Amino acid sequence: MADDTQENVQEEVEKVEEAVEQVTEAVEEVKEAVEEVKEEVKEVKEETPKASKQVSANLDKIIESIEKLTVIELADLVHALEDKFGVSAAAPMAVAAVGGTASADAGEPAEEKTTFNVVLTSGGANKIGAIKAVREIVPTLGLKEAKDLVEAAPKPVLESVNKATAEEAKAKLTAAGATVELQ
Repeated sequence: MADDTQENVQEEVEKVEEAVEQVTEAVEEVKEAVEEVKEEVKEVKEETPKASKQVSANLDKIIESIEKLTVIELADLVHALEDKFGVSAAAPMAVAAVGGTASADAGEPAEEKTTFNVVLTSGGANKIGAIKAVREIVPTLGLKEAKDLVEAAPKPVLESVNKATAEEAKAKLTAAGATVELQ
């Protein structure tokens, strides 16, 4: 009986040793697989082209600040920058305006007005139509901003635009039932 017990214990020890060997082999295989993956990652990183130089830290801060602005605040920022630096977001209109100003300053006869402001004087009876028209004309405005603009009439919808753009905007707003002036 003691021999049977000793044989059973010996068999169990051999089974455990065998299991330990199998686990050790599996651990080694996993280590090799991890090393292979690390090498592949390293190769991919080396093959991936480096991104071109990003903007400076100052510009990055400005971009982060701009990302947090609402659409209305962005529009105000654009207008403030236009006023501050005497430029227009619409370059062709800015050139036309500069040309007209130079002629008037030189004492030549005044030329026809080249830039216009489209001012919504009243949303009219169909305010929903006016809001839709404002959003079509100024696609950067959200529904709430367009609604606020229509309800706060008289308000400028577009500023410093050429005659064709101003006439087109006026036609869309008028067709929607709004009252509009070109200044």
